[in-house]
Amino acid sequence: MAIEDPIVSGLNSGWAHINAATLTANQTFEADVVIVGSGAGGGTAAEILTKAGLSVIIVEGGPLKSSKDFVMEERRAYPDLYQQAAGMKTTDKAIGIFQGRAVGGSTTVNWTTSIRTPEPALAFWASDKSVQGLSKEELTPWFEQMEQRLNISEWSFDPNRNNAALKEGCEQLGWDYTVIKRNVKGCWNTGYCGMGCPVNAKQSMLVTTIPAALEGGATLVSQAKVKKLEHHGDKIYAVKAQALDSNMRPIPVEVIFKAKHYILAAGAIHTPTIMLQSKLPDPYELIGKRTFLHPTLLSGAMFTDPINGHSGAPQSIYSDEFVWKNGADGELGYKLEVPPIHPILIASKTIGYGQSHAELMANFNQLQVTIALVRDGYHENSPGGEVKLTEYGSTLDYPLTDAFWRAARRAYASMAELQFAAGANKVLPISEGMPYLRNWSEAKQAIANMDLAPLKTVVASAHVMGGCPLGEDPKMSMVNSYGESHYFENLSVMDGSIFPTSLGANPQLSIYGITARNATRLAEKLTS
Repeated sequence: MAIEDPIVSGLNSGWAHINAATLTANQTFEADVVIVGSGAGGGTAAEILTKAGLSVIIVEGGPLKSSKDFVMEERRAYPDLYQQAAGMKTTDKAIGIFQGRAVGGSTTVNWTTSIRTPEPALAFWASDKSVQGLSKEELTPWFEQMEQRLNISEWSFDPNRNNAALKEGCEQLGWDYTVIKRNVKGCWNTGYCGMGCPVNAKQSMLVTTIPAALEGGATLVSQAKVKKLEHHGDKIYAVKAQALDSNMRPIPVEVIFKAKHYILAAGAIHTPTIMLQSKLPDPYELIGKRTFLHPTLLSGAMFTDPINGHSGAPQSIYSDEFVWKNGADGELGYKLEVPPIHPILIASKTIGYGQSHAELMANFNQLQVTIALVRDGYHENSPGGEVKLTEYGSTLDYPLTDAFWRAARRAYASMAELQFAAGANKVLPISEGMPYLRNWSEAKQAIANMDLAPLKTVVASAHVMGGCPLGEDPKMSMVNSYGESHYFENLSVMDGSIFPTSLGANPQLSIYGITARNATRLAEKLTS
């Protein structure tokens, strides 16, 4: 039985929700706190600040959807719920990027993987990025709080066959692997998390913190795209947004928000974009720089038995065998996971055309896919990308470096070795020109000599981090270790843009925990 739709029942009970598309004239709203963005950071902050007795407005550029809109069809989910219909790419088109665009942000469409910030990342931030107060011991209470709030626990059911292959390969090779913690309650194990949970089991911001904030008196304004922060001296005094119609096109209505305090939580591309458009002070030219993606490689494998990777929890097993093997600032490490296997998603991320592609898709149910998420931002030859303004908004320029390509070659070899160990009949590194490889010996030699290059090698990402780093040294950070601006007394940032490097892990739980810490401190300051 589906869990009650909290959005429908909440709206019927009188929640304060304004769809900016319905406004016919410019309008101004005021509150104690205005939060830009409703994803992992914005949703968490909204609930904590509302519970503290503060009036809160949540501003979201995307639409408000609910489970009645989630029909498990890719053709509807991608244009309705993702930035650029899930077709976003870096400036040179070499990396595809998945980001949510709806109330709840990427938490509405992610695959529920919940991992605490790895200790080596926290240690690197403390030693090299002037971050204070974010040790494992100091963060543990905040992770525990958010794990309880969002029902995050180890997946207790058997992994689907796609994840089971990852586990079996690791067991055969003696590699590390871990059962993933997921933020679900009453999960039906359908495997369609990426299209919005149709039964409200996924504990995204859409069904947890946003409803709690609205129950507590917060106001949600959707389809209002923030363009600029108005500022003078050391204070922000307004947020300006453009109303969007149902096709996400601007309409001639400006919405202005005023508050005592402002929080940017628009994500690691849009938070820096708003800062650049607003011409915020940036004496060390940090805004938008060092934006990280966990650039991800894919390896396909054909099995005799059905994999049916579209069915069952999308991610339930990962391997950290290679993430930190060469030290934090050594050669780039990579995390091994699997993605859900849905027709459009896989067809758009695999190579070839005509007969070869048709053959691949004809064997769709026997296809297993392993992915390697490359940990970026620690090595001197891994500076990440840069968010830059364009005529139409912004772009992420992310050149792929020699260090990345060295990691990619190692990752392809690891994935092929693992897939053969799990029983694959043949393995296909997803890079143009590569044939099916029939055994590990053949694969080892072919991968050592394969040609890797932008646009030839398929690279994707669902994790955007950095661009507005935290730390105590203004020469390398825009906000302090609590996410408070170095330059404005009433501005905070609470999203993945504050990470000074990538994490080496899926980011949602890191954003929840660190935001809970920082928003609690902000609530104490604003109510004292």
